[in-house]
Order: sequence, then C-alpha cells, then structure tokens
Amino acid sequence: MSITKEKKAEVMKQFQRKKGDTGSPEVQVAVLTERITRLTEHMKQFPKDFHSRYGLLKLVSRRRKLLDYMKRHIPETYAETIKELKIRK
Repeated sequence: MSITKEKKAEVMKQFQRKKGDTGSPEVQVAVLTERITRLTEHMKQFPKDFHSRYGLLKLVSRRRKLLDYMKRHIPETYAETIKELKIRK
C-alpha cells in the first residue's frame, strides 16, 4: 500500500523546485497522488477494508486542501501540476 523510498524520491525529484526541496506544495501533491493511486488499487482488491478507505479519504482531503491553496496563491504552478499528474480532465 505505501510507496517505497525509491519511488518517493523519484516523484520528489520530478516535482521539486530546487535540489533538496521536499515541502513545496507541488511535491506534497505529487507524493499524495502516488499514495492515493496505490491505495485505490488496494481498495479495488479489498473492497471491505474500511480502515484503508478512511485513510484514503483523509489523503484525498489533504490533497484537495493543498490544491486549493495552490489555485489561490500560485495558479500557474497549479495548472502545470494538474496537467502533469493527470488529476483533472
């Protein structure tokens, strides 16, 4: 269910603003998206896992809040991030 250190580092490297950046909204959204994708696959296999469902809802909510922040404060980065992660149509 969780992502490996290597995969997380790869995602961070792809979205970081500068070397060593781990806390920018783009990086956080990208890591959350990866976790959500993996957890969604888990939920398809185990539909009655309600504890994981609750965790998935929390992750989606956290990502939504970060995306709202990005949309208000850095709209150009928001659009790029959405496009690159293929979150919206």
